Amino acid sequence: MRKVLFAAVLALPLGVLAADPQTVVLDVQNMTCELCPITVKKALHKVPGVASTKIDLAKKTATVKFDPERANVAAMVKATTNAGYPSTAHN
Repeated sequence: MRKVLFAAVLALPLGVLAADPQTVVLDVQNMTCELCPITVKKALHKVPGVASTKIDLAKKTATVKFDPERANVAAMVKATTNAGYPSTAHN
């Protein structure tokens, strides 16, 4: 029985097993030096489900690609805020 179930799972397309990744842009406050983006990036990568981040110091933004089944914007905002960089979702 286990072999049949395992074979059935392997036969599923990868997209069925995972949600499509989503992207959010966060406006990040308090980024004033070259070390700030490193701290923000580390904080965001501690959030389970975050796949990648791109920090733009000049625009004071963080572009985050994440798995919506494992992560959400509130968790990312909390992570940056706890690291000393309050953020909000970009409109």
